[in-house]
Amino acid sequence: MRTIRIHVDQPLAVSGEPNLPPQAAEHVARVLRMNPGDPLTLFNGDGHDYAAVIVAMGKREVTVRVESKQALQNESPLPLTLAQGVARGEKMDLIVQKATELGVARIVPLLTERSEVKLDAARAEKRLAHWRAVVASACEQSGRARLPEIVPALPLAAWLDTLAGDGALRLALLPAASRSSRELRFTAAGGLLVVGPEGGLGERDIGALTAAGFDGLRLGPRILRTETAGLAALAALQALHGDG
Repeated sequence: MRTIRIHVDQPLAVSGEPNLPPQAAEHVARVLRMNPGDPLTLFNGDGHDYAAVIVAMGKREVTVRVESKQALQNESPLPLTLAQGVARGEKMDLIVQKATELGVARIVPLLTERSEVKLDAARAEKRLAHWRAVVASACEQSGRARLPEIVPALPLAAWLDTLAGDGALRLALLPAASRSSRELRFTAAGGLLVVGPEGGLGERDIGALTAAGFDGLRLGPRILRTETAGLAALAALQALHGDG
């Protein structure tokens, strides 16, 4: 039987009886057609799964009882930040979803020299809320009990100004680069991976990244689309240096 996992953004405790968030409650009641007594699993991002059972259902509320909790150990030992040039439409949703499944620790949407997506304050806030919902859904599906952080979209230069000298390996996907993923050596600080938007990284972007200590990384002889490049790199880095 498939395990139903639900993200709830609130503290959880054994023997507690929380109400599911409205959207999750509707999904459980109307889509999955679950009933009192049915089991499900809750998580809130603290690294635990909470086994629960439905105890009451109303038209708009589903109440569950938390029966036990279990610490999960399925996070990657390689902390990776994906700094992704914001892609258009559903491409960005796909990138956020699959990066979460691949175990990324942090996602930074970047506005770069060739970015085609323009975000005013209201739209940026709406997109961030949407991306965080995509992250939570991907964690539900993939079995992660810790949500990767996703921050508000930032211009590349502004993001570079925030970086600390923590020893994380700084990498940018560049078709003309010569360094391969097999040659890399990571410390416990992990790595930062920059991927350009549809038009790639511009010359000013590359200059700023080089000045900030980023090295070029090459995946192979073919040029990949933005929605493919970062995910392929994350999969390779996890297989060679993280989960693998």
